[in-house]
This record gives sequence, C-alpha cells and structure tokens, in this order.
Amino acid sequence: MTNAASHEPASDRSTGRRVIRVLVALLSVLVLLVVGFLVWANIVMQGERPAALEAWTDDRVSIESFDDSVVMTPVDAASDRGLVFIPGAKVDPYAYMAKLVDAAAETGTTVVITKPTLNLAFFDQRPLETFTSHAPDVDEWYVGGHSLGGVKACMLAADDEDVAGLVFFGSYCSNDVSGTDLAVLSISGSEDALSTPDKIEGAAHLLPADATFVEIEGANHASFGNYGVQPGDGVATIPDAEVREQITDALVAFWGDSGQ
Repeated sequence: MTNAASHEPASDRSTGRRVIRVLVALLSVLVLLVVGFLVWANIVMQGERPAALEAWTDDRVSIESFDDSVVMTPVDAASDRGLVFIPGAKVDPYAYMAKLVDAAAETGTTVVITKPTLNLAFFDQRPLETFTSHAPDVDEWYVGGHSLGGVKACMLAADDEDVAGLVFFGSYCSNDVSGTDLAVLSISGSEDALSTPDKIEGAAHLLPADATFVEIEGANHASFGNYGVQPGDGVATIPDAEVREQITDALVAFWGDSGQ
C-alpha cells in the first residue's frame, strides 16, 4: 500500500510546520498577556493599616468582611438607608473605611464597600443585589464610588430603578442620568489631577439639574481614601483629618436635605 503522506510535496509540509509554529507563538503571546494582566490587576494600592484599624475599632459601627464586600453597620443610629460604595481602580477596598465611618455613624447609613472583580469595577458584572443582600433591613439604597468606581456607580444607577441616588467621591458620570429623579451629591477636590475640577464641571450636564456639588479645597484624588500617593495625582494641601470631616459634613447635609 502506498503511503499518501509520502506523496505530499515538501513545500506543503514546510508551510504546515510554519503555520503551526506561528499559532504556537501567538498562543504563547496571548498566555503571557493574560498572565501579565492578571498580575497587574492584582497589584493594588494598599490601604494604610492605622486608618483601617481606626475604623475596625470604632464602637459606633459593626464591621463585617465578606468575599464580595465590607459592610459597616451603625450600631445605635441605624436607619433604613444604605450606600453601596465602589472603590477606584486597583485600590484596596479597606482603604475607604476611615473616610466613611463617621458619615455611617452620624447619619445611620449602612455602607457596603464592594470588592470588585479583578480590582476593577468595569469587570464586575454582579448586580447590586449581590451587595445590598448583606443589609436586608435597608429599604433605600444609594450607589456611589471613588474615581472609576463612581463612573461604574452611575451606570448601575441608570439601570436600576430602585436606586434612590448617587454619591461621587472624586468622580463623575460618563452616561446621561440628567432626566432621572436621582438625588446626586458630587464631592471633589480642588487639587485632584485625575478627576480634575474641569472634568467634574464638564460632566455636570449629565446629572440632574438639582445635583449638589461640594469641592474640598486642598484635597487631591487620593484624599478620598487612605492608600498613600497615587501616580499622576496633584499634591494635597489640607490635612487628611480635615478631608474626612468635610466628607462627613457633605454627606450629613445631603441626606438631611433628602428628608432622612
């Protein structure tokens, strides 16, 4: 019997081997890119331990950590209001507890800080219910976040009619919610070189006309958490404790004006 392969032209066999080598090379590059991305995504800006411990030991709130979020529940002044807070890209979720603990305690608001998929909010396809389910007694939910987390929050609010409002921390909308009845608070920093004052102003038309804007003089992008210096950011000229106080004041005034 004649072997058919023996009649295959040498040029065809050579071409086939080249195609296989090219495919193997492309697959290797793809694997390297995926591995590199996963490594990059999992290198986060770590929260500062003293600030996190201050929140953990605050007896005004009860804190629980879950696989998908960190939940801060007021102990003595709990209301039926909650805030789902989405961290900025590649920022440790625990870095935000100290900046939010006073507002949680003073307004009786349950705060659920999400742990985004791959530490990037845009990759997180879980519904809000994933996070609100940790506080079943809360009836009214706000959604918000820092930096790209706020951008994602705006998208979620547009898609969920049960969301009462939005809270931005050094962030803004990229989609239009100006025609909604969402209650909106935007807290920004004058020295923020990432979500700059110009960007905040430039996206203001995407929000309802009665949105509230509060700019903290001297705060930069990283001032909304406790995770150190962020590349590309401006230089903060205000003490961290004062930023925390002004964030709390803005939230107290906002939710007070909302009749809560």
